[in-house]
Amino acid sequence: MLRGNLGRAVIKTSAVKPEHRVVEAPALVFDDQEALMAAFDRGELRRDFVAVVRYQGPRANGMPELHKLTPPLGVLQDAGFQVALVTDGRMSGASGKVPAAIHVTPECLTGGPLARVRSGDVILLDGERGVLEARVSAQELAERQPEPVDLSDCQHGLGRELFGVFRANATGAEQGAITFAPPAAAGMASSPNTARGHNHFVFTQGDTP
Repeated sequence: MLRGNLGRAVIKTSAVKPEHRVVEAPALVFDDQEALMAAFDRGELRRDFVAVVRYQGPRANGMPELHKLTPPLGVLQDAGFQVALVTDGRMSGASGKVPAAIHVTPECLTGGPLARVRSGDVILLDGERGVLEARVSAQELAERQPEPVDLSDCQHGLGRELFGVFRANATGAEQGAITFAPPAAAGMASSPNTARGHNHFVFTQGDTP
């Protein structure tokens, strides 16, 4: 587990060589893995950096697999650069040899502090001590507003509209990213009048979907 002012995350340290388990470098922020891969193809990533791939959590876009990130980050690591990944998304089998803080909770769409990270912020990922931290003062981080993000591509096409209600009502990664859960599991009050909202549906305790 990693903990710090960016929330909580998991990391598979056993897959990462000891010399790569601690990375402290400026953040480069991306809204999806395609943007990172495009920057790699343009030759813009030959430097030390921490890739922050945000809005990849359960509510944002269903928490897709981010396996495409491992090859380009691995190439940069092999070239001698300090690189790491921080995301509220997931990667099957974690990340391989690149240090990756995944399943960051709370996710960006629900107000997680990862959404307030800016490119250039220095990020510490310390897999040895279990630390995930932005070198930004608590006051500055709290005062920042998340930058606008366009998630429309994640909500339309290929049947995504059918699953909007499930994304909107998903719990966090720590609770299993499940949709129909008791209020306690969803981090909600236990009142029988508690409702979970969506722009087309509302679920209340005891409802049968």
